Amino acid sequence: MDVLVGLLFGILIQQVLCQYGMVHVVSEKGHSNPKDYCILFNSQWAHLPYDLSKAALLPLEDQTPSVLCSASDVPRGGFINKIPMIMRGNCTFYEKVRLAQLNGAKGLIIVSRERLVPPAGNTSQYEEIDIPVALLSYGDMLEIYKVFGKSVKVALYAPNEPVLDYNMVIIFLMAVGTVAFGGYWAGSRDVKRRYMKHKRDDSAEKHEDETLDVTPIMICMFVLMCCSMLVLLYYLYDHLVYVIIAIFCLAASIGLYSCLYPFVRRLPFGSCRIPDNNLPYFHKRPQVRMLVLAAFCISVSVIWGVFRNEDQWAWVLQDTLGIAFCLYMLKTIRLPTFKACTLLLVVLFIYDIFFVFITPYLTESGESIMVEVAAGPADSSTHEKLPMVLKVPRLNASPLALCDRPFSLLGFGDVLVPGLLVVYCHRFDIQVQSSRIYFVACTVAYGIGLLVTFVALAVMQVGQPALLYLVPCTLLTSLGVALWRRELSMFWNGSGFVVNTSLI
Repeated sequence: MDVLVGLLFGILIQQVLCQYGMVHVVSEKGHSNPKDYCILFNSQWAHLPYDLSKAALLPLEDQTPSVLCSASDVPRGGFINKIPMIMRGNCTFYEKVRLAQLNGAKGLIIVSRERLVPPAGNTSQYEEIDIPVALLSYGDMLEIYKVFGKSVKVALYAPNEPVLDYNMVIIFLMAVGTVAFGGYWAGSRDVKRRYMKHKRDDSAEKHEDETLDVTPIMICMFVLMCCSMLVLLYYLYDHLVYVIIAIFCLAASIGLYSCLYPFVRRLPFGSCRIPDNNLPYFHKRPQVRMLVLAAFCISVSVIWGVFRNEDQWAWVLQDTLGIAFCLYMLKTIRLPTFKACTLLLVVLFIYDIFFVFITPYLTESGESIMVEVAAGPADSSTHEKLPMVLKVPRLNASPLALCDRPFSLLGFGDVLVPGLLVVYCHRFDIQVQSSRIYFVACTVAYGIGLLVTFVALAVMQVGQPALLYLVPCTLLTSLGVALWRRELSMFWNGSGFVVNTSLI
């Protein structure tokens, strides 16, 4: 998640306008289909057209053996009506682009082996130069020559970013659907488990109904662990990211098994049990269909783990596993009182604000710790991303889809933390026989909070910490319903459950 404070802090230091654009590459021999690549440019040198049809398609002059820092680096005949491509280094951006302009270039592409930074200059230099200059990654340069060869034409342009991408609709439906279904399922199962205790000890449902009551001490320990892990990831990202990926695979397979278990259990076949044995776990003689289910869930997690960087389809598996994990956690973790809900949400609200808005003033780079960890450090040698997010690729054609943010993200915490409050509201509804007014109100408030997050994203044009909006919306709405119904004392402290199966 990017933040407005961090962005402004960076602008005050560098005073550079950084924009993403595209370089449209076409083979002069027509061997390959045209393709766009990400570039980073500074519009203070020269603006790029918004529309590809208005961008000049010019020959690309390969000068990558040169850094274009002196007149001796200019080939005979110059760069008349061409766009030279050179390597970064040895002199300033101004010296490079000035030489290119003096020798007839219509633009300049600088290839960087390092992190892309906006090409900077001063006011007098900006006034002198009237051709665009852009940075291209070394990897993209290699791909261009591999796919298109040396004879290519390029056009530089920078289409406007859409206010909101259509993938936000998909993320909204996934998040609200997970919270609503998880809250309903968890609340209903919790009450049913309490009711079944009065009838019989059903060992067949023991696995499905296991829950963990959260205490204030556990909440404080959890937040301390989150802080410690976030700081460790900030400093040891390349070493710990694979540990997080492995934990996600394990937890997601358990979550998927838990979600599919009620359906597989009702299948009319595969109920036979394996023979007696002394093997771990198998000595309990599980049903064959449950072994097949476990193998399936593990296989799905392993497939995602192996192909997790396949951007075209791996995100579908990640979202499926992520939703299953969130549903499992909502069903398993239980906040016994609204007081515990308030403590958890308020502490994590402060946690989010601190690591997003305050840490930019404490780090040398001026970036927030949350931003660096969530997006993955730019200097990471692994180029891995943390999987604890719902992600959907951008559906609109835009520079960000090619550059550093091809996906829109929503962290699991932005689903789980308010979702636990929704679960409590549903359990309380059943307790007081209120026709699920708390559950519906809190779920609607979650959806509104998510919409407010999207609006803030559109207005500020930087990523938003969703809990900043979700926590006030859900907490205040639940509190308001309790005050309106004059049930605040009972809602705050929780008072146990009456056996009421009519609403299950």
